[in-house]
Amino acid sequence: MRLGDVRPDGAPGTEGTGVIWAEGRAAEGGRIQLVRRCDDGTRTDLLPAGANARTAVHEYGGGAWWLDPGSPGTVFYVEWTDQRLYRLDRGGAPVPLTPEPAVPRGDRYADGDVAADGTWLVAVREHHPSPGCPATDVVNEIVRLDARAPSEPDVLVTGPDFVAAPRISPDATTLAWLSWNHPSMPWDDVELTVRDLATGTDTVVAGGPGESVTEPQWQPDGSLTFLSDRTGWWNLYRWLPGNDIESLVRIDAEIGVPGWTLGGSRYTFLDDGRIVFARSSNGFDALVVRETSGTITELETPFSAVASVRADGPHAVVCVAGSPTAEPGVHRVVPAPAAAGEPGAVGMQVLRAPRDLGLHPETISVPESIRFASTDRDGAPRTGYGLYYPPLGAHDAPEGELPPLLVVIHGGPTGAAVPVLNVGVQYWTSRGFGVVDVDYGGSTGYGRAYREELKGAWGIVDVADCLAAARTLAGTGRVDPARLAIRGGSAGGFTTLAALARDDTPFSAGADHFGVADLAALARDTHKFESRYLDGLVGPYPQARDVYTERSPLTHVGTFSTPLIVLQGDEDAIVPPNQSEMIVRALRERGVPVAYLLFPGEQHGFRKAENIRRALDAELAFYARIFGFELPAAEGIEPVEIENL
Repeated sequence: MRLGDVRPDGAPGTEGTGVIWAEGRAAEGGRIQLVRRCDDGTRTDLLPAGANARTAVHEYGGGAWWLDPGSPGTVFYVEWTDQRLYRLDRGGAPVPLTPEPAVPRGDRYADGDVAADGTWLVAVREHHPSPGCPATDVVNEIVRLDARAPSEPDVLVTGPDFVAAPRISPDATTLAWLSWNHPSMPWDDVELTVRDLATGTDTVVAGGPGESVTEPQWQPDGSLTFLSDRTGWWNLYRWLPGNDIESLVRIDAEIGVPGWTLGGSRYTFLDDGRIVFARSSNGFDALVVRETSGTITELETPFSAVASVRADGPHAVVCVAGSPTAEPGVHRVVPAPAAAGEPGAVGMQVLRAPRDLGLHPETISVPESIRFASTDRDGAPRTGYGLYYPPLGAHDAPEGELPPLLVVIHGGPTGAAVPVLNVGVQYWTSRGFGVVDVDYGGSTGYGRAYREELKGAWGIVDVADCLAAARTLAGTGRVDPARLAIRGGSAGGFTTLAALARDDTPFSAGADHFGVADLAALARDTHKFESRYLDGLVGPYPQARDVYTERSPLTHVGTFSTPLIVLQGDEDAIVPPNQSEMIVRALRERGVPVAYLLFPGEQHGFRKAENIRRALDAELAFYARIFGFELPAAEGIEPVEIENL
């Protein structure tokens, strides 16, 4: 079960009909169901059997559904199978609002907003004119639609390479949106623009070169709030037409997150003027309140990872949040006013409990934040970060034997390690592995300067940090230096391969999940959203072709001798299967031990329960053969074929 966005089902500042959240169900093929919880605690699945509220905009999706605040019970959602936008009224059947595209799934919608009177809405539309068309042919626009009946989309904003977060002002006279152009990504250079819908006059409010703006929200007084990293951290600001921009929250911590997906919310306003927001510091999230006096107070919650923070009535917020000992759940939090008790006091209600995994608290490995000495692209000293999970449970190393280490590399690479209970991590710690989730240079949560340490240095700084983390833990006697493994998916798969394709690698095994083996091939064959991402990480292509060749793991298979397992989905449009097949073929020809598993029906990141479990078991079986330990007999794990072993 994977929780997504949560939204109160009613107008801001009023009691509605409960809350609605998105729930990804691995047991149902990974489809996303929308669930309503009424105030009496009853829960209802909203979508009919087989429906899937998921958008393919930017390939990563997000913002696939939203509500009509003036009409509790009405849901708008994008159906995965055809990418059309549907309206679902309470007790009714889904009605398509967008035309059937000439090309199947050719028009994709996301990140919408409904006017206060409920008659019209805006959304992002991503138009693909032909199946498998080049990224340069894909057009991203903001369109206006009738919110009550099918209509032809009316294009409001076109021209920028990307648009996001169209938001309608409370009086429906003004539209705000975000935009950016190649080669920038949404965490690089983003503009926030507002348009007077009567005159068509556009005003750029904030953003531009060197500034990333995200999460615009209109407030009841007509002001526009947003997050900006103009000080080096994604903090909160307010703009009122005719006035200067006002800083609302300025802290050396991140409120914003990178815009890989659409429709997120990390802050909200209560009726009394207080602001509740999530902030990330040293790898851990917390819920925080800005009092009307300007005082910043961290709330006393167990949460270490927080998403989808939204006002629920006049005094409470709902959010999706988890902790090191609990998976994400849906929670209602009521911050006590400063005058009503101790600062930071809260009332909490669990609306959607995390799964009961049957784990005893003593068997859950809790991460600790670590720092380690590393180097930048020029070899100068710098600091890297990570989360270390010690091994626990029935498979602790025997007396006198140090545990193996698994170095985990998050995707992105503009992403971050998430310190929340993850069965994928606990799978390893409960089987005797130490795990370090590395927040290498380029990761988010440590400010813009740290994020930009990967500029032009992908395959250098990230690799240096992963090697440094492993060597530091081995050098301090916490793990076995002879049994160091590394694993990563997507961009993390590239770093895995790059760390193994070198003479001085400390790793004796690796696992590549749909990773990049040939950077030039990726630059030539990927989707629009990331088609110029490598300009900033490596260099413009093809002008920097030599750099692409030098950085590609496939170029260095001659120094690749470490056993590798590769796992890939056959429908992956972000890192196509040919990337995995190139590295497997090269290692096979060189006689390097290699295993390859291709999963039918999977895209970028596995969603089906049986495939998620098989991938973990196959990787464990691979390490058992390489490191020479016995598999847990009771688990009945199917062996994996390893060529050249």
